[in-house]
Amino acid sequence: MTSPEPPPLVTRWDLDKTYLRSDFATARDLLQSALERPDQKRSVPGASLVLRELQHRGAHVHVLSGSPKQLKRRLQQRLALDGIRVERFTLKPNLENLLRLRFRALKAQVGFKLSALLVAASAERSLWPGTPPEVLVGDDSEQDSLVYSLFADICQGSLSGPELEQLLERAQLYDDERRTILKLAPELARAKTDPQFLILIHLDRQSPPSSFQVYGGRLVPFFNYMQAALVLLARGCLDADAVLRVGAHLIAEHRFDLEGLTRSFLDLHRRGAVTSQIIALLRHAGPRTSPLLAGWPNDLEAALPEGAIAALPALENTGFRIDYRKLLLPAETHL
Repeated sequence: MTSPEPPPLVTRWDLDKTYLRSDFATARDLLQSALERPDQKRSVPGASLVLRELQHRGAHVHVLSGSPKQLKRRLQQRLALDGIRVERFTLKPNLENLLRLRFRALKAQVGFKLSALLVAASAERSLWPGTPPEVLVGDDSEQDSLVYSLFADICQGSLSGPELEQLLERAQLYDDERRTILKLAPELARAKTDPQFLILIHLDRQSPPSSFQVYGGRLVPFFNYMQAALVLLARGCLDADAVLRVGAHLIAEHRFDLEGLTRSFLDLHRRGAVTSQIIALLRHAGPRTSPLLAGWPNDLEAALPEGAIAALPALENTGFRIDYRKLLLPAETHL
């Protein structure tokens, strides 16, 4: 029996504050979220369209969230209303954690999400050959940047052995989480091809993008989903038509304007996340995709500083080492 063809892309998404507008400041907020009907849950502007565009290109969708398992049905219904088909759905077993008196696990994210990512990747590699590129989408409210970077470095074989064991010890994971990670890490690192990763972090808290430089060029923070779409275009994960559809949607449904879209592009350009090369792609697609945005590429070109670079940015953290020991300071260990 021949193995199925791998998808062209794997995308893994957090939900709260990444895909859904969630406010968990109080216990009342948590209760309200649990009681909301699927149609009452609001998505972050543009998130559902970007995910649908990735899925239309054949992406395998894995939803990984710290929301409790008891919300799975409602969250699945919310995604279905948005036209999203999810191949793998992983939520946090908070009730089980309570029954086992694992109180630290209720808030901690590293052990749960990292082990879940490795379990998913291991299962997927048993289904299809090769290692498709991955896009991991999270937010700045928890530790998605840290978890996704650990996952990428483990899969690429740059984080293993005693160094990995020491980091897991530093993060004070539970024994079963640590065993799962240490068991699967060598298996995933021995993949025949080198997997490519792009990490996108939604700045829900308006964190300064400069605070994420510690993770290298593989991680790109974004303020809105037009920025996410532009980065995905620069990295070959979306085409220009999809990006213009996202822009037109944000203008028509969420009170964005052309000036705001231009500022979003220029912000990414200043940070080196996109370059002037993609303007030609947008110009070619504009007339057939969105009359509203047909002239926007000319606005972008006029707004660029002189001598703007045209080469695409590098995808990987080539030669860059993340200081995980510093990043794993007691953000979770004191919980």
